[in-house]
Amino acid sequence: MATEESTGLVFHPMDQFIVRPLFGDGAVHWYTPTNVTLWLALAALAAALLFVAGTTGRALIPTPIQSMAGMNYGMVHKMIEDVSGKEGLRYFPYIFTLFCFILFGNMLGLLPKSFATTSHIAVTAVLALLVFLGVTILGFVRNGTHFLGLFWVTSAPLAIRPVLALIEVISYFVRPVSHSIRLAGNMMAGHAVIKVFAAFAAVLLIQPAVGIVVTPLSVAAITAMYGLEVMVAVVQAYVFTILTCVYLKDALHPAH
Repeated sequence: MATEESTGLVFHPMDQFIVRPLFGDGAVHWYTPTNVTLWLALAALAAALLFVAGTTGRALIPTPIQSMAGMNYGMVHKMIEDVSGKEGLRYFPYIFTLFCFILFGNMLGLLPKSFATTSHIAVTAVLALLVFLGVTILGFVRNGTHFLGLFWVTSAPLAIRPVLALIEVISYFVRPVSHSIRLAGNMMAGHAVIKVFAAFAAVLLIQPAVGIVVTPLSVAAITAMYGLEVMVAVVQAYVFTILTCVYLKDALHPAH
């Protein structure tokens, strides 16, 4: 939001991340439909529609939607197989759903007047915790107490193994924190920078002498940042997914 006051242009780049109710201006409770609710639902719907449309009909020459669906399917399938092994492919549906949901959440957040759901740590933390709890439970179910071998570095000298075990335990429990902050931080930073440049683009309306130089530069910067953010949206969905595959590999093959 940008406003003009007696001191000049005032803008608030973080206002775009405020959670607001969809109906009215009352308080937000756990049951209140909000802008976050709307855009999370749209991300899930967009992912579902892509693959409904992408699997409808079997044309010799695939449509663009079918090509996109097939490309994403093949990429995630190969990622899981390469990182987690063939055993990891049985968890393909969950990981693929996770990738598509994050990807569409990131991309929809770039639309004008939209809400970047993946810029909120509350959203990314839930996704990261589900992965963390899932792979931890899977590790103990499949390996029993042998899963604790993940923290015992047998290749290291015996004298320093307890120290390394403590470090491994700490790093393991930090996983959901880094997993969630990486995605939310990257998305929030990019959107905030675009909003700052957008505010400077309005200088032409307030101070034409300065704006004739500042406004074109701001528009060029917005264009460049928008292109960068499209790439970041895809890369961050990929990074979140490949880290999930790495954690899955540890659950399936815990020994160092």
